[in-house]
Amino acid sequence: MSTLTFEASATNVWFDQYNMWVNFTDGRQLSVPLEFFPRLLHASPSQRDKYVLSGNGTGIHWEEIDEDISVPGLLMGKRDVAYYKI
Repeated sequence: MSTLTFEASATNVWFDQYNMWVNFTDGRQLSVPLEFFPRLLHASPSQRDKYVLSGNGTGIHWEEIDEDISVPGLLMGKRDVAYYKI
C-alpha cells in the first residue's frame, strides 16, 4: 500500500446531489458517489453536514446517522458493505 494512502488526511467534506467530496492536506480532492455509502445517500443534507474528522483527518464520523468512513479506505476505493446489497 502506498504511503500516500496512509499519510492522507482529510481537511474538509462537502456534498453535491450525487457525490461526497473530500479535500486532503496534500491538495488532492476526491469525489465518491453517495450510493457507495447508503446511510449518507439516505441522510438529509443537514445530517450529512454534521460530520467530525477523527484521527487527525484519517476518519470521518457522522454521529447522527452512525456512519464512519476511513480516509485510507476511501482512497483504496472501499465502499460500505451495505452498498453490495442494494
